[in-house]
Amino acid sequence: MSNWKSMLKADLIAWLLESDNPSVKYFTLIDILEKPRKNTDVRKAKKQIMETGVVFKILTMQKNGGYWGKLEDFYIRSKYNGTVWTFIILAELGANGGNNRIKKACEFILDNSQDQQSGGFAYLSAKDGGGDHNKILPCLTGNMVWSLVKFGYLKDPRVQKGIDWIVKYQRFDDAVEKAPKGWPYDKRENCWGKHTCHMGVVKALKALAEIPINKRSSDVKNTI
Repeated sequence: MSNWKSMLKADLIAWLLESDNPSVKYFTLIDILEKPRKNTDVRKAKKQIMETGVVFKILTMQKNGGYWGKLEDFYIRSKYNGTVWTFIILAELGANGGNNRIKKACEFILDNSQDQQSGGFAYLSAKDGGGDHNKILPCLTGNMVWSLVKFGYLKDPRVQKGIDWIVKYQRFDDAVEKAPKGWPYDKRENCWGKHTCHMGVVKALKALAEIPINKRSSDVKNTI
């Protein structure tokens, strides 16, 4: 729809480019105005995201270990304000994945939430490291894979393993006569009951869609 501006009552571009919200400015430049990422204004806005506003404030509250709040309460006991949720918000706001504090957060998530055996992401850590094999959530896995891809971790073998988990285990059906049996389907009725949890579907598709088209495997394409 090339003439979308004609549908508006006023041109909002100037407002979206105001400097008080560098994230909005950045995404306006690349998504609406379609400026290349090497453009001077784009690079300046990306730099400002890390130096002012919400992202800057969030990062000032990060603990040395790369987490927020209590280390062990990265998800289930700190819903909407713990590390997982903060991590998602930082990705949504366009935080720079090359920043050392963002890298610390990525490594914390991978070390404490990802099941080392399957690649899925769990809401609690295992006693011997990584995420608990029996506490994986499809929605959490989708959110973490999406965020990590946004932060430039697509080529990381651990993220590739998370993508493989989505391709292998995520369901997209509704009201089937018999739900699949065995791990992980026997563990959580809300996620793997008679029909697929809609949040699991949305987050899985969100993660896979973030992979550039020319870097999607045939399995990823088939799943989408």
